[in-house]
Amino acid sequence: MTGLIVLVVIVAILAFWLVSIYNQLVTLKARFENAFSQIEVQLKRRYDLIPNLVETAKAYLKHESETLTKVTEARNQALASLQAASSQPGNPDAIQALSQAEKQLTSSLAGFNVQLEAYPDLKANQNMMQLTEELTATENRVAFARQAFNDAVTGYNIYRKSFPNVLVAATFGHPNDASLLEFEDSAAIQAAPKVSF
Repeated sequence: MTGLIVLVVIVAILAFWLVSIYNQLVTLKARFENAFSQIEVQLKRRYDLIPNLVETAKAYLKHESETLTKVTEARNQALASLQAASSQPGNPDAIQALSQAEKQLTSSLAGFNVQLEAYPDLKANQNMMQLTEELTATENRVAFARQAFNDAVTGYNIYRKSFPNVLVAATFGHPNDASLLEFEDSAAIQAAPKVSF
């Protein structure tokens, strides 16, 4: 009889342990999915600003239509990649595709900014100044949201890989690590400017 009680207690402890691991995995996954939704909000705002920026610049950059087309195409590709990633924020391929699309968009916007330098009237245009300021603020929000997402993903991955959780995670539907969202130019953007005299 006491052997049966000991067995029941052991089974209850094991069940409680498995449930607690499962619940923690679900909680951590929900956190990084929520963090990705914050990135999604900021990137959509960014993507909504870009057509306005292009439209404002069109009158000034008539001879630079290729640059405007590249920006528009890169924006559309990034938006499509964001939509794919938002349906599966834990999918490494979707996150990698978004990262690549963002790299292309950033490159296109850099070319656009180079073109703007040749048109001081456009840079001084009130609408262009406001749109550029909003885009810069949005870029900062994207960086903060991306950091929060990467922190949440890191927490999930560490918990999932920890022993004995790693033995249980795949059984409960958590077979893979989630991917960090890294933009190729993030180191260049965050680097301090160099000043020389």
